[in-house]
Amino acid sequence: MLHNKNSVRGALEDDVFASTDLSTAMPKYRFPDDEHVPRHAFQVVRDELMLDGNSRQNLATFCQTWVEPEINELMTLSVDKNMIDKDEYPQTAELEARCVHMLADLWNSPDAADTMGTSTTGSSEAAMLGGMALLWKWRERRRAAGLPTDRPNLVTGPVQICWHKFARYWDVELREIPMEGDRLLMTPEEAVARVDENTIGVVPTLGVTFTCQYEPVADVAAALDKLQKDTGLDIPMHVDGASGGFIAPFVEPDLVWDFRLPRVKSINASGHKFGLAPLGVGWVVWRDAEDLPDDLVFHVNYLGGDMAVFALNFSRPGGQIVAQYYNFLRLGREGYRKIHEAGYETARYLAGEIAAMGPFELIYDGHGGIPGLTWKLKEGVDHGFNLFDLADRLRTRGWQVPAYTLPPHREDLAIQRVLVRHDFSRDMASLLLDDYRRSMAMLDKHAPKESLTAEEGTSFNHA
Repeated sequence: MLHNKNSVRGALEDDVFASTDLSTAMPKYRFPDDEHVPRHAFQVVRDELMLDGNSRQNLATFCQTWVEPEINELMTLSVDKNMIDKDEYPQTAELEARCVHMLADLWNSPDAADTMGTSTTGSSEAAMLGGMALLWKWRERRRAAGLPTDRPNLVTGPVQICWHKFARYWDVELREIPMEGDRLLMTPEEAVARVDENTIGVVPTLGVTFTCQYEPVADVAAALDKLQKDTGLDIPMHVDGASGGFIAPFVEPDLVWDFRLPRVKSINASGHKFGLAPLGVGWVVWRDAEDLPDDLVFHVNYLGGDMAVFALNFSRPGGQIVAQYYNFLRLGREGYRKIHEAGYETARYLAGEIAAMGPFELIYDGHGGIPGLTWKLKEGVDHGFNLFDLADRLRTRGWQVPAYTLPPHREDLAIQRVLVRHDFSRDMASLLLDDYRRSMAMLDKHAPKESLTAEEGTSFNHA
């Protein structure tokens, strides 16, 4: 059989960019008519991903942007594992159960070996599960007393959007304590002032997303204890430990915020934030089995036995749970402590350097919260630029340093924030500071005719 070289030239694979596949644009919003060579399709997708920002320079995100090579390998080994299928993947289910009990122990559960908890897709789902348990338990108490159940409310400090979603989806009034003046967190007085017989729970946050600070969990619990003593009103607490839940136990073990407080009924945390796991895993743990209403639990067969399941999602990957378990074994308390203490040291170094630059006033300096810092422009001074201009300028060097206005009633205050994650080294911090100085010099020399607004200057949100 004779062959004409030109008839096969389009299929030659000696150079991917000379291929016919990449000589024309592939369809973007409809299925292509023909199949393509795997490496050509791969190259197209990889090229598009170049337009994303460099995640290591994203100082806005709480989520992990670096993992050890062993985690990459475990994720590959687990790519086919469906977390919901306990019977098909019993050992992955076993690793999930071990993680729950390890967290219960970490958070000082009175009976860690017999604690109820579950993995989730992230701390937002975990928070919603904790909120649902509070709501169901409140309804049980009200019905048992012959009282109406049509007006539940939840008291929080300044929270990120997952609690707003919970309130809307489950028709719960959200009594979010607004920021006022220099008070940017929940206080015991503000929390107690908002509770009543319809309050399903109070939710302090261990690491508020806006400022990085811890809310005073123990003080709020003490205020609710006094309220119960004075009025008989017994209000449970759920702690949103999305970030701090994986930091405080290692770095500040004497800080009382967890199940050492009897009023704390449940805790959620994010494994893929300061738990150091890959994206896609959160955790929620209840103090006692009785704090999780059985009406919310589904039972599936597990190795011929019964396993309780409580989740909003169904099929989901198991690799993140496997990787979380690896981290627990690999790092232990000592490893987590070293990693987070290094983050605090870098955050405090940055805080000192930022404060010394002149235009900035620190709001949070890395003490009393998660590894990070927040600051504002000094008031009463015409700086010639605002924080949104500065954030926009830093983007030219790849840095994503969020600038944003605070929630009610401090929408007038714009701040900037840096989160120090595991992969943000002291050397990277010094590079960031160099670019800050360059950006400020450029803005001093070429002040914008009109500064950017909050809407124009950032697409950042706190989810």
